[in-house]
Amino acid sequence: MSARTVNIHEAKTTFSKLVEAARDGETIVIAKAGAPVAKLTRLGAPEHAVSRLGFLSGQATIPDDFDAWAADEIAAGFGMGPVA
Repeated sequence: MSARTVNIHEAKTTFSKLVEAARDGETIVIAKAGAPVAKLTRLGAPEHAVSRLGFLSGQATIPDDFDAWAADEIAAGFGMGPVA
């Protein structure tokens, strides 16, 4: 379900109707100069945020020498000598 977008002026003049729409499950995005600034939703409405943390868990491994990988090349890029 997509959100309806209204500008601040419309939100001020039709606030009661927007609150009723939110109560009925609609999501209203309030925009200023076309840029979204606030969201009006029913209290207790479930958030549909997608958690991205750990989405590739178990699908890759990090080698034990990861921190030392390409150390000489990195040091050379900063004008330093080889890393011991």
